[in-house]
Amino acid sequence: MSVKFEDVQNAATAAATAADTSLRADTKELAHKVGERLTGGNPQTGYLAMYLRELQANPLRTKMLTSGVLSSAQEFLASYLANDVSKHGHYFSSRVPKMLLYGMFISAPLGHVLVGILQKVFAGRTSLKAKVLQILASNLIVSPIQNVVYLTSMAIIAGARTFHQVRATVKAGFFPVMKVSWITSPLALAFAQKFLPEHTWVPFFNIVGFFIGTYVNTHTKRKRLEALRKRYNSGRGGPGSEYEKGPGPDYR
Repeated sequence: MSVKFEDVQNAATAAATAADTSLRADTKELAHKVGERLTGGNPQTGYLAMYLRELQANPLRTKMLTSGVLSSAQEFLASYLANDVSKHGHYFSSRVPKMLLYGMFISAPLGHVLVGILQKVFAGRTSLKAKVLQILASNLIVSPIQNVVYLTSMAIIAGARTFHQVRATVKAGFFPVMKVSWITSPLALAFAQKFLPEHTWVPFFNIVGFFIGTYVNTHTKRKRLEALRKRYNSGRGGPGSEYEKGPGPDYR
C-alpha cells in the first residue's frame, strides 16, 4: 500500500516538474519570438533599431507620432474595458481622434521641452545626489505642469466650455493624479537613469503613462457611467456631455 502511494506521489511530482519545464520552455519561446519581431532577427536592423535611429534623427516628430498613437489607443482601450460605447454603439468615439491630436500636438511637444530642460540641467551629473535632485525636480516641477495641461485638455475633450468648468476639473483631479505621479514617476525615472539613453526617455515615459492612463481612464469612465445610470433611472435624463448636467467628471 505504501509502495503504491509513493508511486502515485512520484508520478504527480514528475508531472508537475514536466509541466513547469514545459511552461518555462513556452515562455522562453514566446520571449524569443517577441524579440525577433522587435529586432527582425538582427538588433542592428530590426524595428526597434529603426525606431531608435528615427528618434535620434527626428526626435520631436517621432515623439509626436508615438504619443499620438498611444493616447488614441489608450482612449479606445479604456472605452472597451469600461464598456463605454458611443451613441452609435461603437467604442471608437470622437474622443479617439481628439486624443490623437492631444498626444501629437500637446503632450509630446510639452514633454519634449520639459524633459529636455531637465536633462540639460543635470547633464553630466551622475552622482546619487544629482539623481535624487533630478527625481525631485521631475516630481515637483515637471509632473505638476504636465498634469495641469493634461487635466485641462481632458476637460475640454469631455465637453467643458467655460473657464469655471475647466478650473473645477483641474481642481478635482490635480491631487489624485499627482498621487499617481508621485508613486510611479520616481520608479520610472530611476529606471530610465539606470538603463536607458536619454533620447529614449520621453517615449519610455509615454509607454508607462499609457498603462497608467488606461487604468485611470477606465476607472473614471466606469464611475461616470454609473453616475449616468443613476441619473437616468431617477428620471433626470439620459447620458450626454459630462458638463451638460450635474457635476463634472469624478477623478477620485
